[in-house]
Amino acid sequence: MTSLIPRTVLFGNPVQSSPQISPDGTRMAYLAPVNDVLNVWVGTIGQDDARPVTRDTERNIRFYIWSMDGSSILYIQDKGGDENWHLYITDIASGETRDLTPFEGVQAQVIYYDKHFPEQMVVGLNKENPQISDAYRLNLASGELTLAAKNPGNVIGWVADMRLQVRGAMGMRPDGGADMLVRDTEEGEWRLLLSWSSEETQNSSPLGFTHDGQGLYLLDARDANAGRLVKMNLADGQLEVLAEDPHYDVSDVITHPDTHEIQAVCFKKERDTWHILDESIRADFARIQELRDGDVALLSRDDADETWIVGFTLDNGPTPYYAYHRPTGKAQFLFDNRPDLNNYTLARMQPISFTARDGLIIHGYLTLPVDKDPHQLPLVLNVHGGPWARDSWGFHPEAQWLANRGYACLQVNYRGSSGYGKDFLNAGDKEWGGKMHDDLVDAVNWAVEQGVADPKRVAIYGGSYGGYAALVGATFTPDLFCCAVDIVGVSNLISFIKTVPPYWVPMLSMLHQRVGNPDTEEEFLKSRSPLFKVDRIKIPMLIAQGANDPRVKQAESEQIVEAMKQKGIEYEYLLFPDEGHGFAKPENRLKFYARAEEFLAKHLGGRYEKA
Repeated sequence: MTSLIPRTVLFGNPVQSSPQISPDGTRMAYLAPVNDVLNVWVGTIGQDDARPVTRDTERNIRFYIWSMDGSSILYIQDKGGDENWHLYITDIASGETRDLTPFEGVQAQVIYYDKHFPEQMVVGLNKENPQISDAYRLNLASGELTLAAKNPGNVIGWVADMRLQVRGAMGMRPDGGADMLVRDTEEGEWRLLLSWSSEETQNSSPLGFTHDGQGLYLLDARDANAGRLVKMNLADGQLEVLAEDPHYDVSDVITHPDTHEIQAVCFKKERDTWHILDESIRADFARIQELRDGDVALLSRDDADETWIVGFTLDNGPTPYYAYHRPTGKAQFLFDNRPDLNNYTLARMQPISFTARDGLIIHGYLTLPVDKDPHQLPLVLNVHGGPWARDSWGFHPEAQWLANRGYACLQVNYRGSSGYGKDFLNAGDKEWGGKMHDDLVDAVNWAVEQGVADPKRVAIYGGSYGGYAALVGATFTPDLFCCAVDIVGVSNLISFIKTVPPYWVPMLSMLHQRVGNPDTEEEFLKSRSPLFKVDRIKIPMLIAQGANDPRVKQAESEQIVEAMKQKGIEYEYLLFPDEGHGFAKPENRLKFYARAEEFLAKHLGGRYEKA
């Protein structure tokens, strides 16, 4: 029997992660714990002198970048999961940290930063109106803010050109569609460049201006099923298609830091598939891919474009990072993010597909225990959040955890999931708790028909939309599952939509289009809300919630917990007072997974690590 993988190895902080090379190519930054809180460390390449430069004591730092002059580290941080991100700058030499956006209850967004303007950055701030963000130029030395673009009330995204001039805006319309607006200068008038329908908006978006500022790179789903990479001339609207796939949206691009030309495009199919557009990097990609198996990601490059930091996504091991030196074509191994995983036997993630009851092809992934006969296993249907997101191939801590405990883990990209083109995504409109749930039921039936799953031992588990799906599973199909785990899940679609965070308000038309409008479709939304079907629950429930969650409020969990309590239904409830939409602090994650695996072991019969 394979060894039990400790929860700390799977869900604790990584030992090292997210390396980035300094602009001059002489130093390396990465995230690593300081007293169990992830902070940014910096050291000289080739020397053993790395030290922490940031000193956050409460919450992990998850996003950081180098300042363009290499003197500082910039990072964002919120408080208790409230998503009111502040932008901080830490001087590497002195250790001094300044809050560049010191506004209470305000969310900062990094819009654009360019190495040719190392002392300035374009940021979005909702300090004048909590529902919308204006664009500002921020002086990193003085903290001075200069308004670059005033939000008229519907803009959800700004685009700056390479001179840090805000000249592009994506605005939502009341019908759920979006308009792409541009202007020639910041003093000029906005004009409509193109419009996307509500069916195209979530597969379309601006990426950035061309080097000369006369063109715009876009993901564009007009006249196509999937989001294509295109370049549009701003003067005459002429369109050039750079990369497309009939079934998959563009998922990522690599852009040259000087020319702004797009060099490579990724389509996330069963695994990442890269298309090289710039011949000057084709040999580099080939050499990098020869280093080892796995899906390649380019994480960082120095100003000279001689050293690249790359990582490899694996399904059965930690993420290894390398420094690749382009002039020599050689690479140096840096580190694994979770080296202790190398001491254990991990499961493989298998891409799967099946045909839903209405003929739609559904894709997903199956992870099986490595030491068990893959037949009649207890199954955990692990439902992704979003729902406009998707599961992908690679190392998935929960999939490994479940397989290691003796369960088959099935992850399903049900209709409405992103990445598979607009037809697939739009098939999920108004189907929360409807056909989207049918896809999950069909997935379980597929696993039973394949002989993989024991139909009497199936659990449904998920967070956010996945938490909603778990509640739907317990109420809409109460005989299919033997237990359910809901993490920050919606119980009442009406109260959910009516209490979205203020910065989601410009996207309400999209929610109304894809989920429902509580003002005009109250009975429909009630019919798709687990709260109103609590009396159907026959199975034990585990519910976990962050008290500061701005997206799915604490009340979403507590109202269904109270309803179960009144009806005498078995449940367990975990409330984390210092968390938001998910569990960022390691001690909270570990507490949740300890409770969850004991809960699953009780009802599915798997093993668990004793506390």
